[in-house]
Amino acid sequence: MRPSGRKLDEMRAVSIETGFTKHAEGSALIKMGDTHVLCTATIEDRVPPFIKGSGLGWVTAEYGMLPRATNTRMRREAASGKQGGRTVEIQRLIGRALRAGVDRSALGERQITVDCDVLQADGGTRCASITGGWIALRLAVNKLMKAGDVVSDPLVDPVAAVSCGIYAGQPVLDLDYPEDSEAGVDGNFIMTGSGKLIEVQMSAEGSTYTRDQMNQLMDLAEKGVGELAAIQKSVTA
Repeated sequence: MRPSGRKLDEMRAVSIETGFTKHAEGSALIKMGDTHVLCTATIEDRVPPFIKGSGLGWVTAEYGMLPRATNTRMRREAASGKQGGRTVEIQRLIGRALRAGVDRSALGERQITVDCDVLQADGGTRCASITGGWIALRLAVNKLMKAGDVVSDPLVDPVAAVSCGIYAGQPVLDLDYPEDSEAGVDGNFIMTGSGKLIEVQMSAEGSTYTRDQMNQLMDLAEKGVGELAAIQKSVTA
């Protein structure tokens, strides 16, 4: 029934290569099917002015897509002189999501910036960015801990995200582009590894949905995030 032949509750193949770049304090190339995102984490001994002197740290994110991440070339946003609304919305989402798993007091007064660059897009780029971004963040924090720059682990709970939707009248897990482009309902579920909700983005894309269908999508999301959290743990142990 699904274009990929997957079961309704089956994720795309997930692979993660850590230490993908030489210079970043933490980096990971995450592949969720044909969606590939490079995530890097940079540590800086500064914080935004609005929290300076508070003793709290900050985690923020930037997001972008390469011109040929999609089947037709997109103009670089730098060429137009400003970021598009979609880019701004997604990078704010990534930052909010990652901060939900961080004890900012334990992090200390420093900032970690997570850059998420989409090399290839086939649906679910924001979810892959959050999941891979947490891995890059985890690796960067590991270096802080090894160096003795933080006393206790500031990462309190893994953060991962997965898309779910209603395609051809059925609730499905981890939509790829052919499903995403035709889904009646599309949702992004951001959760902690312990199963707590951080954010849910759901919208009708041509058909409404019932409370029961929403619960079914939540069940699928819990399953998917649980699988992703296990993978995160295995590659950062």
